[in-house]
Amino acid sequence: MIFLFKIGFLPVSFWDILDILIVGYLIYVIYKTLKGSIAFNIFIGVATLLLVYWLLRLLQMEMVSSILNQVASLGAIGIIVIFQPEIRRFLLHLGNTTLRSRSNFVGRWLAKNLDLADTNTAGFQQIKSALLQMGKEKTGALIVLAHGMDLESISDTGVPLDANINHLLLLSIFNKHSPLHDGAVVVGQGKILAAGCVLPVSESKTLPSTAGLRHRAGLGLTEKTNATVFIVSEETGAISFASDGKVEFAISEARLNELLFEQFESR
Repeated sequence: MIFLFKIGFLPVSFWDILDILIVGYLIYVIYKTLKGSIAFNIFIGVATLLLVYWLLRLLQMEMVSSILNQVASLGAIGIIVIFQPEIRRFLLHLGNTTLRSRSNFVGRWLAKNLDLADTNTAGFQQIKSALLQMGKEKTGALIVLAHGMDLESISDTGVPLDANINHLLLLSIFNKHSPLHDGAVVVGQGKILAAGCVLPVSESKTLPSTAGLRHRAGLGLTEKTNATVFIVSEETGAISFASDGKVEFAISEARLNELLFEQFESR
């Protein structure tokens, strides 16, 4: 093995540097994934216990370190259960990114050279038209794009429709006098699958205080599934986009066009 340099008496090779970079990146990814959630505080507690265990082993305090070792062994399953939503979100994001990178590389490269307004996807135009009009009229809305995922548990909380995507139908559903306006619309397989659906509410602390229940519901679904959500604020009329456990607030019409194209053409 070829060593690059030495730190005191410790030789450092290229693989040592790569090892440190990989571990550092994994810690950063874990931090970004857990930041703002209750699980982050649990993660800090677990990390603290591991640090204490390491120090006790270093000081050769065998009895206490043995007890902590047994607790850690029994708590491994508990940790998996506690972090199950975060693990699932990470794996979904990893799998989805890998598949899209492999199957849609050429499509994404060509998309950069296309005029997004010329897309022939009917659902794209219908949802865009409805979102823009609801934004102008300050009509609150939640539109979920399922992307081929089985969201039956979500759709079952609402009214099944199986209707063609139509901006007039969307406007009718989210009209404040409609009995379905407080719920979410689930779109998948080129259809409006259900309306008036109930979404899981996020407990994230990263959302600003101005974010309402619709934003928390939209974020909550993307924390647990690979679906994406468009949100229209009833207070301001601003359109937001939730994906992978994050929310992009107050997007412009150009950004909306770009996101919709990505959702319909790149998946």
